[in-house]
Amino acid sequence: MIDRIVHRNMELALIIRHDYHKDGIEFFTPGSYSQQIGYMNRPAGHVIPPHVHNPVRREVQFTNEVLLIRSGKLRVDFYSDDQTYLESTILEAGDVILLASGGHGFEMLEPTEIIEVKQGPYAGDEDKTRFVANLPEKLRFTGST
Repeated sequence: MIDRIVHRNMELALIIRHDYHKDGIEFFTPGSYSQQIGYMNRPAGHVIPPHVHNPVRREVQFTNEVLLIRSGKLRVDFYSDDQTYLESTILEAGDVILLASGGHGFEMLEPTEIIEVKQGPYAGDEDKTRFVANLPEKLRFTGST
């Protein structure tokens, strides 16, 4: 299953749920994203020829993050660029999320292991603006919960 979290025609996140399955290869992100995310399911004996990646100059304006949930369970809260709470979803072991735009916060619902991939190097305080979560009494959930 694939979930897309969208606000005002802007994709905030793409979630590849742990139960997603398809034969072949599929990329889920448009060419305009600074990170591409795809899924491959190949049979035994399938060969990907050896290759190297050529140097290609790219300009990155915003940091995108990909999180792989190795174990546990967490809630992701999504925010607009003006820091307004929008909605939440639950991620569990095996889920992968690409955080493409807007803001986000997390609460671990169980002990949780996460692998994070993003552009580097980390720019410290220049890299992000932290803000106080202003969550409603009743959260709005989307996707698989």
